[in-house]
Amino acid sequence: MDKLVQGIAAGGSIRVFSAITTNTVAEAIRRHQTSPTVSAALGRTMTGALMMGSSLKAFDRLTVKIESDGPVGGITAEASPGGKVRGYVKNAVAELPSKTNGKFDVSGVVGQGTFYVIREAGFDIGFRPEPYVGSVPIVSGEIAEDFAYYLAKSEQIPSAVMLGVLLQNSEPFVTASGGVMIQMLPGANEHLITMIEDTIAHAPHLTTLIDGSTHPADLLEIALGEIDFEILEESNIAFECTCSMEKARAMVTALGREEVESMLREQKGAAMNCGFCNENYSLGEADLTSILSELG
Repeated sequence: MDKLVQGIAAGGSIRVFSAITTNTVAEAIRRHQTSPTVSAALGRTMTGALMMGSSLKAFDRLTVKIESDGPVGGITAEASPGGKVRGYVKNAVAELPSKTNGKFDVSGVVGQGTFYVIREAGFDIGFRPEPYVGSVPIVSGEIAEDFAYYLAKSEQIPSAVMLGVLLQNSEPFVTASGGVMIQMLPGANEHLITMIEDTIAHAPHLTTLIDGSTHPADLLEIALGEIDFEILEESNIAFECTCSMEKARAMVTALGREEVESMLREQKGAAMNCGFCNENYSLGEADLTSILSELG
């Protein structure tokens, strides 16, 4: 079971998050059949969104959206309370050769563009105030640096972010995925910031630390070095979509009588696909006839 932890460090002057997302990212990749480099980009974005959204209140939602000119076209990840996340990309099969060091060219497949964070309150209970939308230019396309830049520039929170996805050529394609997010609260000692930056710079690559027995706290120990920390909350996380046959039926009903009649007459049914999870929904003649009866 994938897990996420959040806590504090250095006497409460630092807020810390860490997640193991191997199974969660594997499920997203299975559903969308993404290429290796796009898989790495999507996995990093989903992991970052989970950590950033881990403090969400009930019925809130956080969406990270990358709109870019690279081959992937764009990436969207949506985190909800209780450790739920879903995500998709515009071009699942985009691919580029690996870098000279053998790493995925995530920055190349992402390209230039804008990094958005959208915070919505009460989205699941019909209470929909205007969402908060923050944005910054993409600074690297490597995703982790873009999360850190967004937090520093848009929310004035100096942060260090580590994200990684390790893949292999056969199933299960994802062998390790996870992340660490360290946020400096107002008044944090600048010496601590320097210590953390130095520790992260010399730490082994994140995915080399993750196996079936790794706990998110293990990643924090590596990232924080000698700095003490305390875990305040631990939660299970998983890929989960909010789509359903009921929602698909409601969408068709909302089209109105004339459109439903056209579907029944010309197509003998209706078919829909959820972009977030790639699930297909089909309504037959009997379903459309029932909808027309409800519409009166």
